[in-house]
Amino acid sequence: MSSSPPLSPEPTPAVNGIYFALPGGIWVLGFVSLFMDISSELVHSLLPIYMTTMLGASMVTVGIIEGVAEGIAAVTKVFSGALSDYFRKRKLLAVIGYALGALSKPIFPLATTIGWVFGARFVDRIGKGIRGAPRDALIADITPPPLRGAAYGLRQALDSVGAFVGPLLAVVFMILLANDIKAVLWVAVVPAFIAVVLLVVALREPEPTVSNARSGKQLALRDAMRLPSGYWLVVALGGVFTLARFSEAFLILRAQDVGLAIAYVPAMMILMNIVYSLFAYPAGVLSDRLAARRLLVFGFGLLVIADVMLALADSPALAFLGVAFWGMHMAFTQGLLSKLVADTAPGELRGTAFGMFNLVNGGVLLLASVIAGYLWSRYGASATFFAGASFAALSALGLLFYHPDE
Repeated sequence: MSSSPPLSPEPTPAVNGIYFALPGGIWVLGFVSLFMDISSELVHSLLPIYMTTMLGASMVTVGIIEGVAEGIAAVTKVFSGALSDYFRKRKLLAVIGYALGALSKPIFPLATTIGWVFGARFVDRIGKGIRGAPRDALIADITPPPLRGAAYGLRQALDSVGAFVGPLLAVVFMILLANDIKAVLWVAVVPAFIAVVLLVVALREPEPTVSNARSGKQLALRDAMRLPSGYWLVVALGGVFTLARFSEAFLILRAQDVGLAIAYVPAMMILMNIVYSLFAYPAGVLSDRLAARRLLVFGFGLLVIADVMLALADSPALAFLGVAFWGMHMAFTQGLLSKLVADTAPGELRGTAFGMFNLVNGGVLLLASVIAGYLWSRYGASATFFAGASFAALSALGLLFYHPDE
């Protein structure tokens, strides 16, 4: 008995007209992600500056808030993923999650203390946690296996379009509104609610197949133990990769640190997400055809380059170049890791699998962000990015020389 190892899949045949072959539900989920990311990234592109300059937060505080927020999202994903497996109501959980994200947006411009921001981030990330695993499992449910890489890549590409439109709107409205951050944050409310309405009216959830139905089984934590070893290898890889990076809030702070005017700081996120969106779909298609190890090593290498450039940056130009490489590394890794989770998890446990994967990565992101904040405060910005580059390089070397048993 033998099977293809999870990191070295057999290349699949080329698919003509992949865009048109993908189910319509993938496009709906992609545009829902686009509108929510317009909202979220508009907020996030200004939030670090808002916290440090207007609310008096330290770098360590920024790291803790960002890390805890992502950790909360990750923990929530475990429960929402398991519930979506049990009740087979992935769309309902996704709607609840996106609705919480929308409801959190007005809290940011109303904030008068850092506690308000923490509360808003808490609600927002709870919403992200609730929707994430069911949405990712739903993509796998409605997409044929030979097209899963393309499906995750397309959703991520549209998500990334929203992620650069959001900061672009932040720049435009910061100029129009004379750097009134609170007024600009109100703009984020509109696209968030558009995303919720689109999901409610345009997405049809498929009926569960017989093989995926729970047939009255009880919901139990031990279900996670039924996930195969190949899946846990993917979880470990995702955790190692996340430790090599940290919250993107530090990219924004780096832009300000090298002298970029505050009104143009969101341009960093615009560039990162333009690159991300351009490469996410092609990278997804490649993941359906090439061995995953090659793409993962390539992604680690891109992160090393990005971190070194950001560490050495003494002007906005080099920082922008580093951020472009950061966006490219995201394109070649995030969709691929989602595809590997979907490919290695049983259909009836797919939501649980995505939830556990995100729990591990959220916990590691919390650690990475706190460490990044500490290094920045103690040794300066360059130390933060050199540390990320060093760990990414070690991880790439380890993956390069690791060969699963055939």
